[in-house]
Amino acid sequence: MTQADRLETFIRGIPKAELHVHIEGTLEPELMFSLARRNGIALPWMGVEELRKAYDFHNLQSFLDIYYQGADVLQHVQDFYDLTWAYFERAARDNVRHVELFFDPQTHTRRDVPFETVITGIHGAQVDAEKRLGITSKLILCFLRHLSEESALEALHAAVPFRPWLGGVGLDSSESGNPPSKFKAVFDEAREAQFPVVAHAGEEGPPAYIREALDVLGAQRIDHGVRCLEDDALVERLAREQVPLTVCPLSNVKLRVFPHLAQHNLKQLMGRGLLVTINSDDPAYFGGYIGDNYTACARELGLSQDDVVALAKNSFTASFLGEDDKRRHLAAIDAFVAAHK
Repeated sequence: MTQADRLETFIRGIPKAELHVHIEGTLEPELMFSLARRNGIALPWMGVEELRKAYDFHNLQSFLDIYYQGADVLQHVQDFYDLTWAYFERAARDNVRHVELFFDPQTHTRRDVPFETVITGIHGAQVDAEKRLGITSKLILCFLRHLSEESALEALHAAVPFRPWLGGVGLDSSESGNPPSKFKAVFDEAREAQFPVVAHAGEEGPPAYIREALDVLGAQRIDHGVRCLEDDALVERLAREQVPLTVCPLSNVKLRVFPHLAQHNLKQLMGRGLLVTINSDDPAYFGGYIGDNYTACARELGLSQDDVVALAKNSFTASFLGEDDKRRHLAAIDAFVAAHK
């Protein structure tokens, strides 16, 4: 076995958390067509291969156009359960032990799919994943930033009866031209309801959006954040405050944030003392789940085993787990490392 093969085996086996994955973005083409048949929905692609060929994105919006079209097949509780369960089964193969999972209720309620239908299916799979796979999870409601703040408030209010099932709120979708400050009122209300807060910022948008997410929305974690390096004072603040960044390397390349993975700034972020994590974002569309992201970065960026351990530990440190659970997972990583010396 080569050194690269040994490192990949190590990567697959080390306990890890995933903090940036959109459940709708785990909809594999095969499942999309299966659900379309089950629900009598005609898709614009002839089959799986034609759909995969359509995954040639030139920016975030070109991806979102297909992403939202694919979500049309999700109609019933069982559809959302099947989608979520398929993700958990795949995550288990990479020894993911905890997930903080995004979902976009407005994508579905705009199609007249009730909020209750969406969250009931997802929650059922979360419960079964913990029982059958030993994977814990928290569900984060994301507001679609290309829609109005009024629409986001409606989604937040629809979520109130399901508060025990929710682990936070976030902000996603088209970043360009939709600054975090557009959603100040909804995040003020969410914080009053004691929701943990995260936000996508600094992927396509400028470093100023990261500042707004922190200062206006009260974000405790920044999703993506890779453009922070354009602002030294911001980098110093993120390092000083240990604000987590949930970085998605293969996604960044697929959406042309970086031309090639070898040019990604992951190691620079780590070198500046930032609390960086590796995640998959929308793996069905971007060609890789969390283990694939770690492995590709190890190959293209020269990550060492120590780097992998640091990133895996960061994933639990940056999570919304309680301190006892964090310590338990960090101890499991130490035990795994000791067993692989």
